Amino acid sequence: MIASKSLRAASSRAAGVSRVPARGRKAFTVLAKKNEVSESYAKALVDLADEKGKLEPVHADVDAVAALLKENQKLYELIANPVVDAEKKRSVLTKIGKEAGFHQYTMNFLNVLVQKDRLALLDEICESFEEQYCKLTDTQVAVVRSAVKLEQEQQFMIAKKLQELTGSKNIKLRPVIDQTLIAGFVVEYGSSQIDLSIKNQIEKVAEQLTKEMTLRMA
Repeated sequence: MIASKSLRAASSRAAGVSRVPARGRKAFTVLAKKNEVSESYAKALVDLADEKGKLEPVHADVDAVAALLKENQKLYELIANPVVDAEKKRSVLTKIGKEAGFHQYTMNFLNVLVQKDRLALLDEICESFEEQYCKLTDTQVAVVRSAVKLEQEQQFMIAKKLQELTGSKNIKLRPVIDQTLIAGFVVEYGSSQIDLSIKNQIEKVAEQLTKEMTLRMA
């Protein structure tokens, strides 16, 4: 088990959260508590990994877990199902961890989630971990949507430009294929967007032509 006071504290706080479904306005209170629980667990792991100098390998593990949960709906349904035996869940996670080469801290953390019956929050915990990791390491996350897969050199150039624009120490790109763009790409970071897609250029030309036609007909 992870020898960490912060993790034990997170577990204690999590133990007091009710799973009883609420209606009306009370539902918002339950949702808020659920998010706080996820953030507490994520912070416990971030703090431990950072303290032990293992933040990067643990972050890579959490990234892998998050991707796996998104790609494999059956896996998520299995580990989140309260009816499934805890040992079966532990066995599945252990197998995944061994195959992926997860760090021991990551495996210990997953075992704690099994013991505390908090695997249903795993996707939220991964998301919260990513947010806290980015804040701690001054990392700007940017979504890059393109019609086709971008080459590594292209991604490097985009990351370098974003680093200049944002002043962030690190840039993390999340490539997304969007065939509606026709060609080019769109970069979204924070509340900002850089649209260099062919679709955007066509829309601008169409808009300009519409304005010109309207003026001529007036």
